[in-house]
Amino acid sequence: MSIKTRFAPSPTGYLHVGGARTALFSWLHAKKNNGQFVLRIEDTDLERSTQASVDAILEGMEWLGLDYDEGPFYQTQHFDRYKEIIQKLLDQGDAYYCYCSKEELDVLREQQMANKEKPRYNGKCRHTKEIKEGVNPVVRFRTPEEGVVTLHDVVKGDIDVANKELDDLIIARSDGSPTYNLTVVVDDMDMGITDVVRGDDHVNNTPRQINILKALGAELPRYAHLPMILGDDGARLSKRHGAVSVMQYRDEGYLPEALLNYLVRLGWSHGDQELFTRDEMIKLFDLADVNVAASAFNTEKLLWINHQYIMNSEPELIAKHLNWHMLQRDINVETEGPSLVDIVKAQRERSKTLVDMADASIYFYKDFEDYDAKAAKKNFKAGSDDVLASLLSEFSKLAEWQGSALHEIVLATADKLELKLGEVAQPLRVAVCGTGMSPSIDVTLQLLGREKTLVRMQRAIEYIKEKNN
Repeated sequence: MSIKTRFAPSPTGYLHVGGARTALFSWLHAKKNNGQFVLRIEDTDLERSTQASVDAILEGMEWLGLDYDEGPFYQTQHFDRYKEIIQKLLDQGDAYYCYCSKEELDVLREQQMANKEKPRYNGKCRHTKEIKEGVNPVVRFRTPEEGVVTLHDVVKGDIDVANKELDDLIIARSDGSPTYNLTVVVDDMDMGITDVVRGDDHVNNTPRQINILKALGAELPRYAHLPMILGDDGARLSKRHGAVSVMQYRDEGYLPEALLNYLVRLGWSHGDQELFTRDEMIKLFDLADVNVAASAFNTEKLLWINHQYIMNSEPELIAKHLNWHMLQRDINVETEGPSLVDIVKAQRERSKTLVDMADASIYFYKDFEDYDAKAAKKNFKAGSDDVLASLLSEFSKLAEWQGSALHEIVLATADKLELKLGEVAQPLRVAVCGTGMSPSIDVTLQLLGREKTLVRMQRAIEYIKEKNN
């Protein structure tokens, strides 16, 4: 039987890292088994679902590169089908109308809690066919009164739940709209989902859903419930832990490949291997190897992985993502300066994120108004203008603007003026970059180009003269 998995987020917020990991594990399981991966938007919560959230989910999936074979499907487009199934369950006697008011149920709940009983519906309407005029009833599923539901969970192992522990859940609200436990069952059945991979917060729903599937005569999928992700402090991952939105990680300069690599290691491992290509993930991943225990999110580890990807990925790949960050800084690299591929090669060693790289590369494209105060104070001393003037004279004579030739001039100037290399290179670096940090001086100058370099050097000479007069 061909494997078919699905990722089914609710569009009530952004795509967070917990959802992204669920999507990744589901995607990997399908890819490993040459199966199909479906994206389904569970948007039946009409009050909380928004188009902005739908867009955020689709954008997050695209950025991560988790391509889906079918979808996106939207549950709001299937209301007729849900009504059909609800009616079928009513006709079979597997569901019934419940006229109990909210006030009655609140009183029942208070009594049960006072008696230290598990709060649950008492089945008052289960055996009556009385119709209350003027009351819009809900529809409840008639849970079997005897027997045990055994959930064969790929991650957690077998879980047994006695039916007497389950009350008769609502499958249609008083306005006729279907509830989650009904829609998810119908969609999984209709779409032929063979493997349900989701967070373990759904474990309690699963026995209920299995009972509904059995009532419909449907084949049961395999279930794999993933352990939760904890924050750095050991508490459940939440907004207060910082950047938990997938797209916020993009904004903070992480590569999608690095984030996926980090997420795949949250609850799964392959020996001591830390870094995986996408193909290696697909080849090696196995749901049966997912840990039962919760995993802790470690931002420092993610940052380390991101730096490994920046240092070792193809420069063209990094440049594609870096371009987005440059555009956020109003820099059009097509018209304003050096190739981003060359920038990546020059800056990758010192950049842990693409934000680091973008911020450290602005001077290649835009003129700066001020020098870094600390760097200028240290390197623009009396006489520095003469050093820069000597360099400027030699640079101006160059027929071809090549890094090796520029480097030789810097060395020769240090020799001629009997100065240490740093006493020549550092004033030059501050003059052309505005800061004391940049790639090697020959690479920096070549990337800047002749015109920017010479103009900025002349400006620095005038600045130093004015400063020291």
